[in-house]
Amino acid sequence: MARTASNMMPLGTVAPNFILPDTITGKTMTLNQIKGEKGTVIMFICNHCPFVKHVNPVIAELADKYQSKGIAFVGISSNDVENYPQDAPHLMKQTAISEKYSFPYLYDESQEVARAYEAACTPDFYLFDEKLSLIYRGQLDDSRPGNEIPPTGIDLSNALEALLNNTPLNQVQKPSIGCNIKWK
Repeated sequence: MARTASNMMPLGTVAPNFILPDTITGKTMTLNQIKGEKGTVIMFICNHCPFVKHVNPVIAELADKYQSKGIAFVGISSNDVENYPQDAPHLMKQTAISEKYSFPYLYDESQEVARAYEAACTPDFYLFDEKLSLIYRGQLDDSRPGNEIPPTGIDLSNALEALLNNTPLNQVQKPSIGCNIKWK
């Protein structure tokens, strides 16, 4: 299992726009269509990564909890499906259904969106405020496959709560660790 860290895009960066197909609905979606009233969580994830599989239940729980509070969630897979066919769009839809994703799961075939976000690994998390300005990036929590720490989503959850309560965010943000994006 490769252990690749996030690139930690500078805070304050404006979310790069995108137009990507949603593997669940078959519709093409833009960032402006998806963004939340109070904030937007963009997650680079994929089907086969053990790091993503480890946190999938928590991702689904957080989305269910915060979407009703004005926070939008979106998953994006940018992996090369020619060399990693388990990440193909039709299998992304199956994963979204089996993992109970309540958010769009978009396919970035060109990998341009991953590059624009400086994504390096799966999972990689970004939280943008209502103006689409980056306020958090990095890990979900300290849990990793095999480290005996149960996944809770505490780091991302704390950032979401700070955003919703208009309180200062912790500026000490740890990079996510996971499988590298499978570049073409």
